[in-house]
Amino acid sequence: MSGQDQDDNPPEGYTKSTTRGPYTSHNGPFYHKVSDDAFHHGVRVKARHCNSRGITHGGMLMSFADGLLGTAVFRATKTVALTIRMNSDFLSSARPGEWLEGTARVTKATKSVAFCEAELFVGNRPVMKATGVFKLMGRHKVPDGEPSVS
Repeated sequence: MSGQDQDDNPPEGYTKSTTRGPYTSHNGPFYHKVSDDAFHHGVRVKARHCNSRGITHGGMLMSFADGLLGTAVFRATKTVALTIRMNSDFLSSARPGEWLEGTARVTKATKSVAFCEAELFVGNRPVMKATGVFKLMGRHKVPDGEPSVS
């Protein structure tokens, strides 16, 4: 299985993300799937992602959602952005071996900030919803025609 860990077994259409920063890469490996109208990130939950009760740690879920929100902002604005605020609602849990995935979208963007929302789920079961506000770093805008991250 080139490009993926043997036990991750991502669903069809997902490829290993290789453009993540050191913190995110350390917590992964993470995978992504992009279509014309949406993108998804996913991770096979492992014991190291869990708390002492054997469910995915809230901090792991928040980090995963923050990455989703940031990706949505970059894809929509082609601008690097920093998290100003993130709110999260924990709806259920994810356990080792389950495939956790999520998607996000920008709901509004101005010249200086973007507002977005994300959903994380295991199968059809919602795990978390998050909203965020991101500061657009205008000097880091990617020129038209250059590829964006997934």
